Amino acid sequence: MPMPLDVPPDPSDEVLLARFAQGDRAAARALTLRLTPMVLGLAQRMLGDRAEAEDVAQEAMLRLWKLAPDWRSGEARVSTWLYQVARNLCTDRLRRARGQSLDGVPEPEDGARSVVEEMQLAERARALHVALSELPDRQSEAVRLRHLDGLTNPEIAVRMEISVEAVESLTARGKRALAARLKGTRAELGLS
Repeated sequence: MPMPLDVPPDPSDEVLLARFAQGDRAAARALTLRLTPMVLGLAQRMLGDRAEAEDVAQEAMLRLWKLAPDWRSGEARVSTWLYQVARNLCTDRLRRARGQSLDGVPEPEDGARSVVEEMQLAERARALHVALSELPDRQSEAVRLRHLDGLTNPEIAVRMEISVEAVESLTARGKRALAARLKGTRAELGLS
């Protein structure tokens, strides 16, 4: 069964951070559950050590909590800021492990997207939104839950009250339909 239209979407990272800054512990818990896997994955890839990665993830989240009251809305995405902090923490740990002085190591690249890249991503998102809105409701919902919200097929099956096989079928048909709808726009979206 599709979700009613009056149910608000999950709050953004920025909204959750603002709620935490006002003392909302549930917002902190939700934001932690949402962002920690990304930070932990990055740290694990960079450091190759689970314990070190967990330390970095914890330190990055602590820095986010300390910054929460002073967060300036609209300057950066919370996830982008946190990713950069975690990356810098990993780089610092790697430097210390190698025994290099910080003066001899070049500054890490900014990692920020260019204006053109941001515009292209926005146009891709718009085109995807339009194409998704043209799909049958059930296909659109299954594709959104799987590929935009990152839910697993069993989680989608529970939410949509259908079988896992039905979820697989809906997402496969939806992806094929999206590919067909977006086929003529690949070049203008920078995908060719």
